[in-house]
Amino acid sequence: QVQLVESGGGLVQPGGSLNLSCAASGIMFMVYTMGWYRQAPGKERELVASITGVTRGSRTNYADSVKGRFTISKDNAKNTVDLQMNGLNAEDTAVYYCYAGWNKQYWGQGTQVTVSS
Repeated sequence: QVQLVESGGGLVQPGGSLNLSCAASGIMFMVYTMGWYRQAPGKERELVASITGVTRGSRTNYADSVKGRFTISKDNAKNTVDLQMNGLNAEDTAVYYCYAGWNKQYWGQGTQVTVSS
């Protein structure tokens, strides 16, 4: 059974930082593209950052809105993918979802990130 379990969300002040982590089980983690998506109220789900599997060079991709502020990293030994978020602002408020894709696609349950003073 495939599971993606996110952690690390919460409330943070503008300019602050958070680290999201996703623990995966039940998949051949190292070959999967892992990513973080987010969905704000009234908006469509959007890609935040992704990192391909080892067979595709572990390449990273970021939404323009988070480039230079967010960093995605993948630990193939621990089956985890992290999203380090710095310089957070109110527009980053959303539910963040962990994603795994290769021959099939899987989603985590989501974790809320709220940026507010």
